[in-house]
Amino acid sequence: MNIEQARFNMIEQQIRPWNVLAQDVLDLLMVVKREEFVPAAYRSLAFFDTEIPLPGGENMLAPKIEARILQEANVKKHEYVLEIGAGSGYMAALLAHKARHVTTVEISPELKALAEQNLADYGVANVDVQLGNGAQGWTGADGKAAEYDVIVISGSLPVLPDTFGKQLKIGGRLLAIVGSAPVMELQLITRTSEHVFETVNIVETLAKPLHAAITPSHFTF
Repeated sequence: MNIEQARFNMIEQQIRPWNVLAQDVLDLLMVVKREEFVPAAYRSLAFFDTEIPLPGGENMLAPKIEARILQEANVKKHEYVLEIGAGSGYMAALLAHKARHVTTVEISPELKALAEQNLADYGVANVDVQLGNGAQGWTGADGKAAEYDVIVISGSLPVLPDTFGKQLKIGGRLLAIVGSAPVMELQLITRTSEHVFETVNIVETLAKPLHAAITPSHFTF
């Protein structure tokens, strides 16, 4: 396989048609080598339009979804990012190239170790990989919920807990795939003021739910 040709084809045939046109995002997809974050057994699938299996029954998102999330997040160099679902560390590596610092949270000890190893091997120094359940937001070791400029949820949620909105700075953006199969939407939620949030449905898609995500049946009205 000609890896660079496969990478080029992925961008031109999968990612551009999904309205990912921001040149800085397309350039970054050429720079951060996706195959370095794919388990060795599946490396031949690194540029396919598919989710890639990870240890513990988890998956990497399809490349076009990763790219669209990255574009809509529009991360700036001074910003702090929270990612829920570290997986192999690939999305964190992409975000890290654009952000000041990324905190990525992973519920699986095996995947936490994998993400840390991949990020270290790739020389990414501004990512902190935390072990824990971030499906309802994230509080650090001090028990306090920090506020972030950008929150990216690398998996789907049947419903979006309002705790995530409270962790956004004013002007902050949250990217989440919300809903249940067969209908899920990639949503961009922007905190425009203390109590006001603007939600835009970006595109319909499908993704595996986050481990420990709350389902609507658990709510009482």
